Amino acid sequence: MTEPPGLDVAGLTAWLTRSHPDLAAAPLHASLIAGGRSNLTYAVDGARLPLVVRRPPLGHVLSTAHDMRREHRVISALGSTAVPVPRAIDVVDDTARAEVTGTVFFVMERAPGRVLAHRAQNADYTPAGLRSLGLGLAQHLADLHAVDPERVGLADFGRPDGYLARQLSTWRRQLDASRSRATPALDELQERLAADVPASARIGIVHGDYRLDNALVVGEGDEPHISAILDWEMATLGDPLVDLGIFGLYWNIADLPGGFEGAVPSAVDPAAGYPDFDELVDAYAERAGTAVPELRWYRAFAAYKLAVILEGIHFRYQAGETVGEGFDRLGALVEPLAHKGREMH
Repeated sequence: MTEPPGLDVAGLTAWLTRSHPDLAAAPLHASLIAGGRSNLTYAVDGARLPLVVRRPPLGHVLSTAHDMRREHRVISALGSTAVPVPRAIDVVDDTARAEVTGTVFFVMERAPGRVLAHRAQNADYTPAGLRSLGLGLAQHLADLHAVDPERVGLADFGRPDGYLARQLSTWRRQLDASRSRATPALDELQERLAADVPASARIGIVHGDYRLDNALVVGEGDEPHISAILDWEMATLGDPLVDLGIFGLYWNIADLPGGFEGAVPSAVDPAAGYPDFDELVDAYAERAGTAVPELRWYRAFAAYKLAVILEGIHFRYQAGETVGEGFDRLGALVEPLAHKGREMH
């Protein structure tokens, strides 16, 4: 059996046999799916369905940043909507038994498709296909924001009143919990955002980390499309424009200063056929049936939020508590990203 870090495959086999005998078929094999910067994701084979296991990161875990139960709950709730999500199977608190991960973990069916994270992958699609894929991703976001939280059992999934101010306070705490050095530009951006928090005009389910490489793509040539939206660990109820802010940040991530193109890879390349972000906003607005206001604050907030996440990863890297390659470069991106956030604001 393969033993990836943070997952006991023999324990997972025993748990699946005991708890979901309809899925148990043979000894399991698991591998860590590369690319995650926070929660760990494992591809599991050998059961009657291809599976995915999600668990919090090794080591330094902030109190609210990696809630497996919330991620499982929102995926389960969205299964009956137009939003494409994997099928949720179970969520387990393994902290006492320490049979599988020693943490809360959840299991879902592994949806078909591939993650597009590098420009070389665009060669499998036509320019028209990539354009359609980008517009479809924006339309799925509009579909998510159109879901009535009460209708799908998520009325208590968050506290939308004061959401933006509370988000700033939350990410300030995240930064304070991960401090190992001075970050003056990031601190200044934080204060600027706090000084002019906009009033939220709409409330909806917010993904929190919406971008191309958090989706699975099936099809090829002229007809790629999204089979599932992944990574719901930051989902809550709040201002949907936060999702558009982070969507825009990642869509144009290769244009950010300081070496982002190599350290935070992205498949998005307008020269290959992907639409500009302004076109995505138009597609979102048309699907949502509403105009989209100025996004400057939201795009600056997205830069701030990503900078805090990168600082947290830097903190864990310095402590030797990360899994994967490329973590050594992320700390150097924090201050350039904060400077860019100030320009956006």
